[in-house]
Parts: sequence; structure tokens; C-alpha cells
Amino acid sequence: MRKGIAAVAAVGLLSAAAVVGAATLGPGKGTASSHREAPLVAEDPSADLTDLYAFRSPDRPSTVTLLANVIPGEDPAAGPNWYTFSPSARYNLKIDTDGDARPNVTYRFQFRTKTGPFFLGDTAQPYTVTRIAGGRERVVARGTTPPNNIGPRSTPNYRALAAKGVVPLAGGGQAFAGQRDDPFFGDIGAIFDLVAIRKGTGNMGGGKDFFAGYGVHTFGVQVPILLS
Repeated sequence: MRKGIAAVAAVGLLSAAAVVGAATLGPGKGTASSHREAPLVAEDPSADLTDLYAFRSPDRPSTVTLLANVIPGEDPAAGPNWYTFSPSARYNLKIDTDGDARPNVTYRFQFRTKTGPFFLGDTAQPYTVTRIAGGRERVVARGTTPPNNIGPRSTPNYRALAAKGVVPLAGGGQAFAGQRDDPFFGDIGAIFDLVAIRKGTGNMGGGKDFFAGYGVHTFGVQVPILLS
């Protein structure tokens, strides 16, 4: 499975850089995600934001790609209760374009859950993307997530299936929401075994990627930098 709209790359956000989330200079209160969260939010995995990625798009350098993930540690084929976005949550990508740590533009994803066959449910979820800027709200995209990557018989040629889930944004850009491979590297077994270090750090140091083969639910946009 590939990652969202574009392959995730460690590319800095330059030019008219969009600062996503809240950042302040000097001492102050801060918030962050830790991939798998504290007990209270862990009870609600569909609202558990694992990681956020923001980078100049390798495939379209005049655009910025913003991706956020929820529901850590998904087994893509897990059933009978499949993974889905919450129909009651508002998933926001908040963008600060002038450095005052307040969002100037927000892209909000909201999902519906369809009734599936018997008790299995339907993982293909209709959704809307709303752009909020200058006190105005406008729906800029409507789409449907690809189904979960259950297996070669249920979801054959999954790469092509997921690619069809990319939808255009009114005013320029595109959006995606659905299940993706988890790009985070974490040696969870060593970390929580009294913070053990194997032979070094990372995969070259003997670390084991706990998240390899597991998925997350990703939502994101790729938008022209001047419109972000």
C-alpha cells in the first residue's frame, strides 16, 4: 500500500510555508501526538491522531501535501468489525500561513458509514471536505474511501483501487481518505520492555519495525501553496 496522495518524503515546507498545527516561540503549553496515545483517547481509536506530515509535494513542487493518520496498528484484513473513520468526528487539517499559531485555513473531513451486508459493515465511506477560511465555509470535495485492503479476493489490485479514491478539490488540488500502510517506524517491543535498546537505533541497529504490515486511516489534501 502506498501512502495517501503522494509518497511520504522528508521534504521541508518552504516558500509561503504553511505551518500546520500550533507552534509557539518560547516557553508555553504544547500538544503533540505520540502515535499511540494515552489511555483515554486510546479508548476512541477513530479519534486517535497518530502522526501529521506536511511537505512540498515531490510530484508537484508547486503544491503542499498535508496528511494525518488515525487508528494506529490496523491489521488491514481484520474482521469482522473493520476499521472506519468515525461518522461523528470532525477531522481537521488546520494551517497557519502567517506564523501567528492560529489557523488561517482549515480543511475539514466528515464521513458517513453505510450499512453493509449482515454484520460486516461497509468500509467504503462517503465523505465531504470543507474549506474554512476568512469566516467562510465551502464544500470543496466529495468522495468515497476505498474499502479496507482485506485480501486479494475481496480487494484485488488494491493499488489501483486506492488510486481511484483521489478526488479533485474545487479551486485546485486534490484530496484522499482511506486506509494506507503505516509509514511510522517504531520498535515497540524494545521501547516498552523497560526502554531496551537492541544494538543501536533504527533498522540498521537491529531495531524491529512493529508497524510494518500494519495500516492507519489517512486523510489529506494536496493543494497549491498559494491557496493553502
